[in-house]
Amino acid sequence: MSWLLLFVAYLIGSIPTALIVGKWLFGVDIREHGSKNPGATNTLRVLGKKSAIFVLLVDLGKGSLAGSLPLYFQLEAEPLYFGLAAVAGHCFPVFAGFRGGKAIATTAGALLVANLSLLIIAYVAFFIVIFLTKYVFLGSISVGFSMLAYDILSAKLDFELIFLLFSVLLIFLHRSNIRNFILGIEPKINDKNLKNDRIPPKGGGFKM
Repeated sequence: MSWLLLFVAYLIGSIPTALIVGKWLFGVDIREHGSKNPGATNTLRVLGKKSAIFVLLVDLGKGSLAGSLPLYFQLEAEPLYFGLAAVAGHCFPVFAGFRGGKAIATTAGALLVANLSLLIIAYVAFFIVIFLTKYVFLGSISVGFSMLAYDILSAKLDFELIFLLFSVLLIFLHRSNIRNFILGIEPKINDKNLKNDRIPPKGGGFKM
C-alpha cells in the first residue's frame, strides 16, 4: 500500500498546472517563455497575476494532498516522504515529458502537512534571501539549505541525507539561473524589463 500511495503522490505532483493554464488560456507553452520554468514565478512573469495565484494554489495543494495520503489511509508512514514524491513529480512530471518546475510551491504544500515548523523556517529564509538579494533563485535554493541546517541543529528530525540531496536537486534545477547570474544576465525580481515577457490571454483571459 505504501509504495502504491507513493506512486499516486508522484502522479499528483506530475499535474503540470502552469503548462495547462498556459496552453488552455493563452495558447502557449510556458516552458518556451520567460525563464522557461513551469512554475508560479514564471507564470506571474509571463501570464499575469491571476494565473500565477491559481498556479501557486494548485501547486501548494498538490504537495499538501500528497502529504496527506498516509494520514487519510491511516498508514504508519512519514508524510514527508509522500510530499517529496509529489515534489519529484512536479520537477519531473510524467504528464509533461519530465520537463517540470523547480519545486518551491509544492514543497511548501508538503511541509504544511508534514512539518509546520520546518515550513516556517524554510520559507522565512526564502523571503529574507529574496528581500536582501532580489533574486528569486537564491531564495529558492535557500529553502533546501535552511531545511538541512534546521535538521542538523534539531534533535527532533533525522532527514539530513534527504535534505542534502534535496539541496543538491535545487542547485541542479536552478543551474540555468546560476549560469545567468555568473554571466550577469539573471534578472532581479524588480527588473522592469520583465514586463516585456507578458503574453496577452486569448478569448478574454482568466476568470476568478
